[in-house]
Amino acid sequence: MKNKPDKVALLISTYNWPSALELVLETVLRQTIQADEILVADDGSFDATRQLVEYYKNVYQLPLKHIWQPDEGFRKSLILNKAIRQTSCDYIIQVDGDMLLHPNFIADHLSAVRPDCFIQGSRVLLNAILTRKMIQTGLMPLRPWTKGITNRINAIRFPLLRFLFNRESTSNQNIKACNLAFWREDYIRVNGYNNDFCGWGWEDVEFATRLLQAGCKKRRLKMAAVAYHLHHAIVNRNNLQQNEIRFKETTKNPHWVCQNGYIQAS
Repeated sequence: MKNKPDKVALLISTYNWPSALELVLETVLRQTIQADEILVADDGSFDATRQLVEYYKNVYQLPLKHIWQPDEGFRKSLILNKAIRQTSCDYIIQVDGDMLLHPNFIADHLSAVRPDCFIQGSRVLLNAILTRKMIQTGLMPLRPWTKGITNRINAIRFPLLRFLFNRESTSNQNIKACNLAFWREDYIRVNGYNNDFCGWGWEDVEFATRLLQAGCKKRRLKMAAVAYHLHHAIVNRNNLQQNEIRFKETTKNPHWVCQNGYIQAS
């Protein structure tokens, strides 16, 4: 496998929160290194999201692709697979549509790329007051000392200290797809996300577990690739127990190629 990717795609998942997505795209505009493609994986939003993506594509010439599917419940795994089918980029940086990116976010991720590894970044939590302020007035500078941040350590960007945290690991603990990066080759090797996951929860941990089973290592990325998570209400978690059972099946009976994933997404 190559040491560095030729092209990188930024994958953004979203659902019916265009005001948050607009803030995210504003942070994309400010990146010191731009992605070769930006994939907006839309799990059934109303037309306002499509219009927003078209605006940023046409006005700012961002290399955006809007991949949409009908709203038939929480089907994040399926729309992520559909989106990645639309790119030939060999490296994917995945975030949620409510994650505001530090200007060096993509640059930091690319500096951390290693063969046969996926990268787990962290997130900074913003409270409801700060989130509401930015939704109403627009993007504002965010610093570790900004009022409204609840875990300030994750807001510190100090790349020279990154080596203290980014050791390779085979643990599937603390996996969060809101700030995750992986080789497309590895993703395809495990057949991507499992489309059988419906509703919130466990689809990202199960995906990472299969990457580990296939021989990949996890690397934590701290003090770099800072991303700020906008506050929102807790989503419906009715399927959480069923999703956890499906995840545990993967851990008990390792089968790193899922039967209903990337290849089956259409």
